[in-house]
Amino acid sequence: MLAVLRLVLNTGYRMVYPFLPVFARGLGVELGAVSLIISVRSLIGALGPFLGTIADSRGRKTGMLAGVVLFTLGTFVVAVWPALLPFALALILITLGKAIFDPSMHAYVGDIVPYQARGGAIAIIEMSWSISFILGIPFMGYLIDRNGWQSPFTVLGFLGLLTLLILARYLPGRLLTAADQPGNKKPFWHHLQVVFTNRLALLGIAFSVLTAASNESINVIFGVWIEASFGLQLAALGAASAVIGFSELAGESLAGLITDRLGKMRAITAGVLLNCLAAVLLPVLGGSLAGALAGLFFFYITFEFTLVSTLPVMTEILPSARATLLAAGIGAFSLGRAIGAALAVPLFAAGFWANSTMSVTLNLLALLVLVQLGRALQTNSAAA
Repeated sequence: MLAVLRLVLNTGYRMVYPFLPVFARGLGVELGAVSLIISVRSLIGALGPFLGTIADSRGRKTGMLAGVVLFTLGTFVVAVWPALLPFALALILITLGKAIFDPSMHAYVGDIVPYQARGGAIAIIEMSWSISFILGIPFMGYLIDRNGWQSPFTVLGFLGLLTLLILARYLPGRLLTAADQPGNKKPFWHHLQVVFTNRLALLGIAFSVLTAASNESINVIFGVWIEASFGLQLAALGAASAVIGFSELAGESLAGLITDRLGKMRAITAGVLLNCLAAVLLPVLGGSLAGALAGLFFFYITFEFTLVSTLPVMTEILPSARATLLAAGIGAFSLGRAIGAALAVPLFAAGFWANSTMSVTLNLLALLVLVQLGRALQTNSAAA
C-alpha cells in the first residue's frame, strides 16, 4: 500500500524535470525562471532534519498524513491559479510534503519490520521511485498533451486526496502515536540534538553526502556528454532517460532480493565498489552510443542498489530519533547533490575522465566512512 501511494508523491516531484520547457511555455516565462524555482526547491532539502522531527514527536502516521496534506495543497494551488508564483509555491509545498512523508514512512517501516527483513521491505517501497519515472511521467505527458500543462496538477491533487483518505482509514494507528514511541514527547530540538551529537548518526550522514556528490558529479553532465559525443540526438537522450528509469528499478529489485541475505554492510560495500568500477568504465564504453547507454545502466543500477541497501542501516542507528535521522540523511543527500553539481560542469571542461575520477574519489572516501560506521555498529552491538 505504501509503495503504491508513494508513487503519487514521487510522480509529482519528478515530473518537473522532463517537462521543464513545457511548464515554462505554459507560464509564459523564460526557462531560466523555472530553473531558478527548482534551485530554490532543492534548498528546501536542508530543512529535512527539522521536518523529520514531526514523526518522532507526533507519531509516524501523523507525519505521513501531514506530508500528503502539503503535497495535495501544492498541486491544487496550480490547478486553481496557473501562474508563476503559485507554481513556485506548489513546487515548494510538494517538496516539503515529501520531506515529511518519506522519513515518516521509512521510520514506520523501521518500527514494524524486523531488521533482518527490513532491506526487502524498503526495496519494495523504493520501487515507487523508479516506477514513477517509467509509468507516472508518461501518464503526466499524456495529460499535458490532451488537456494542457496544468492538468497533471489537478489529477495529482485528487490522487493526493485519495491517498490521504486511504492512509487515514487503513494505515494502522497503533505503534504510531507519540504515546507508543518511547521518549517521543520530547520537544523537536531534543531529537535534533540526539542526531547531531551521535557519532554513528554523523557517520551515516557523511556517507550520504559523499555518495550523493559522487553520483551527481556524473548525473549532471551525462546528457551533455552524450550530446558532445554523438551530436544532438533527442532520441539518444530519451533512450538514456529510459535506461536510467529501468536501471533504478533493477537496482531496487536487486537490493530487495539480496541485501538481507548478503548482509547490509557487505551489500553497501559491494555497491560502492561496483559503482566505482562503473564510473571508470563509462568513458571507456563511451566510444559508441550503445556502450554509453550500457555504462549508464551499470552506473545507475549500482548506485540505486547502494542507496536502497543503506536505508535499512539508517533506520537502525538511532531508533529513538529514527525519523529525524532519516530526514537528516535526506538533507545530507541534497547537500551532496549540491556539491556534486557544483563540481560537475567545471570538471567536464577537462574531459569526462575528470568527472569519472571525482566520482571514484568521493566513493572511496565514502568507503572509509563506511568502515568506521561498521566498526562502530559492531562495538555497539557487542556492548549491548
